[in-house]
Amino acid sequence: MKAIFFITLFSAFFANIKASVLVVEGKFQNKNIYIQNAFGSNGVGFCTTEIKVNGKISTDEINSSAFEIDLGSMNIKSGDKVIIEIVHKSDCVPVVLNPEVLKPRPTFEIVTMNISSTGLLKWTAKNESGALPYIVEQFKWNKWVYVGTVQGVGTPDGHDYSFQVSTHSGENKFRIKQAGLGVPAKVSNAVMVNAMVEKPTYIISKDGKSLQYSNETAFEIYDAFGTVVKKGFGKETGIDNLGKGTYILCFDNSVTEFEKKK
Repeated sequence: MKAIFFITLFSAFFANIKASVLVVEGKFQNKNIYIQNAFGSNGVGFCTTEIKVNGKISTDEINSSAFEIDLGSMNIKSGDKVIIEIVHKSDCVPVVLNPEVLKPRPTFEIVTMNISSTGLLKWTAKNESGALPYIVEQFKWNKWVYVGTVQGVGTPDGHDYSFQVSTHSGENKFRIKQAGLGVPAKVSNAVMVNAMVEKPTYIISKDGKSLQYSNETAFEIYDAFGTVVKKGFGKETGIDNLGKGTYILCFDNSVTEFEKKK
C-alpha cells in the first residue's frame, strides 16, 4: 500500500509540472546560440527540458546553468531559416543571451551601381544574408540626408533595385546603406550626377511671414539650438510662427542664415 501511495503522489507531482515553449526565430549567420539556464522554482532540475531546432530534437547538453545550441553541427547552411523551440518548465524561463545572431546582417556586395541624368538610381547587389531595407541617402547641406528606402530581397544571388531621386542644382552625390541589429551599418561607394537645374534663390516676403524660393526646392530650417523647426519641399516656407532671431536655412545644395525680425 505504501509503494502504491508513493507512486501515486510521484505521478501527481509531475503531472502538475506543465511545460512552456520559448521560440526564437531568424536566419543562421554562422553563430551559435547561448542559453542561461536556471533551476526550477522548486529547486529540482534545470528549467530547460528540451531543445528543438527546425523540428528536430537537439542533442546538446542542457542540464547546466548555461549551455550552447550548436547550430553549426546540424547541417544548417548560412542564410537558412532557423526556428528554435526551447521547452521549459512553466514556473521559470531560460534566457537567450545572444538572439541578435539570428537577425539579418548587412553583408551585401555591390555588383553595379549608377544614376541616370533623370535621377534614376539603379544598383545590383549580391550576397545578402537577410531581408534588410536599403536606405538611400543624398549628400547635401554638409551631411548625408535620408531620401528613401527599398526593401532588400535577402538572398545571396544577385538582385536588381532602383529608386527615383530628386536632384538639386550642380553635382549630386548618392549612396545606399543597410543597418543590422547590433552591428555597424554597411555603406556603398557614392555615385554622382550633374543636374542641369537652375539654382534657386530666396527672399523673405514683405510681411515677414514666409520664405519664397525662385524654384521648388527641398528645405530645412534650424533654430539657434540646432533643432529642425521647418522641413519640406516647395516654393514657399511659412515662418510666421517662428520667434524673432537667427535661423539656419538649408535649401537646394546651400546652407545660409536669415534673420526673423517680426
